[in-house]
Amino acid sequence: MIFEDPGFERTPYDPWVAYGRSKTANVLFAVALDRRLRERGVRACAVHPGGIQTELGRHLTPETWQLLMQRYPMREPPRFKSVPQGAATSVWAAVVATAEDVGGRYCEDCGVAQLTDDPNAMSGVRA
Repeated sequence: MIFEDPGFERTPYDPWVAYGRSKTANVLFAVALDRRLRERGVRACAVHPGGIQTELGRHLTPETWQLLMQRYPMREPPRFKSVPQGAATSVWAAVVATAEDVGGRYCEDCGVAQLTDDPNAMSGVRA
């Protein structure tokens, strides 16, 4: 995150960097909200649904996909989840897991994500 330039007014715009920053901002917001409101019984968590085949992808051009593949080479092609599979972690965090288990945490694949320092990891969360 570059908090001094969230709107790319002073740095070159890159759609994938912008996407990553927006997702990071969502996670940081959830962690901060949880910290501020947990004493009042309000808990918040960040949920990663995974790559889902939705209509959002209609805005991606072949050039945008190529840029993604060049910047973040993958060992295997991405596997997309169905919409119900993508919704599963949100439902799990809201209904199945306890607030104490997920509050202030990053969740993926119906569980609390493990911490990782691997910059190439496709799952997990950085401290």
